[in-house]
Amino acid sequence: MDKKRLVSMLTLVGACAGLSACATTGDFDALKSRVDTLESNASTAQSDAAAARATANDAVNIANQAMDKANEANARSIDTETKIDRMFKRAMHK
Repeated sequence: MDKKRLVSMLTLVGACAGLSACATTGDFDALKSRVDTLESNASTAQSDAAAARATANDAVNIANQAMDKANEANARSIDTETKIDRMFKRAMHK
């Protein structure tokens, strides 16, 4: 009886191992297709990120130019205010 039980256990273990360990070519092809799709999506995401980074850099450059112009306009305004103030004081002394 022990020998019969051992043979049936080995048969059962062999059948389980044989059925669960094999992958078909179709399974492999499907997995390869999924991997290719994921790689393509990752590549697209990288190029989108690079484009977004370039757009953000352009926006920063435009903002810096606007800040420079605003500072220049502010300096001119202060200079003009100073000149007007001096002219007003001269007119008041006469």
